[in-house]
Amino acid sequence: MFQWQIRGRVLSIATRPLVMGIVNVTPDSFSDGGHYASPERAIAHGLELERQGADILDVGGESTRPGAEPVALAEEMGRVLPVVQALAGQVKTPISVDTSKSAVARACLEAGAHIINDVTGLGDPDMVAVARESGAGVILMHMQGTPATMQLEPRYDDVVNDIRRFLEQRIAEVTGQGVDRSCLAIDPGLGFGKRFKHNLEILARLGEFRSLGVPLCLGASRKGFIGKIIGRPVEQVLSGSLAVVSFALAQQAVQIVRVHDVAATRDTVLMWEALRGV
Repeated sequence: MFQWQIRGRVLSIATRPLVMGIVNVTPDSFSDGGHYASPERAIAHGLELERQGADILDVGGESTRPGAEPVALAEEMGRVLPVVQALAGQVKTPISVDTSKSAVARACLEAGAHIINDVTGLGDPDMVAVARESGAGVILMHMQGTPATMQLEPRYDDVVNDIRRFLEQRIAEVTGQGVDRSCLAIDPGLGFGKRFKHNLEILARLGEFRSLGVPLCLGASRKGFIGKIIGRPVEQVLSGSLAVVSFALAQQAVQIVRVHDVAATRDTVLMWEALRGV
């Protein structure tokens, strides 16, 4: 069992992984860009995901699809802060902010968020201080390159070992700067600077990340490699996304699944939990 500390709250992760529902407040996300770009729609979507059973709501205002360019601080702040403020006053579900900017993270935590989900692994020089001072939960993700460059020529000696070493180093660095280890989770970053074969190998070897001793978050939902396998566009890959979740569950190595389709994923997780107990 993992006890994940997130700003004074404890998320106990025992027999089943937590379902993190994605709230993209962006016009250009790879899978649902524009659907929830207005604060009103994003807030309504977050409320609906909680009704569907999301254990965490992950609010993001900057697309990290392959080829995406950075969003200005003021624009990202204007997208996510009203959504976090509104949701914090209406939901019991912990709120995560998907950002690599320390100023956005700080403002959202002050508005009621509990978790920093950072694709750069706290690359912003001020982000570690924000995490340390707030006691927020932190998801450290691996990404080779930047969203604009990550899919150009990703290369690894051994993709799982390379990612594990990077995450191990980042855990040591941020805890060395005062972030409590109990606040940390990790994400191998499927699709972030990985080729098709890299994504499949990561999934096949998820158990090797157990040695890091912190919760593992998996974000495979609607990723391009799934559509490539089953021959469907990104908006029609729910069955493939659920197959990946099921495969990860069978390995008992994942504590958080970050998904677009909360209801179907929660059903899958609950069914797996029941069958496991037979």
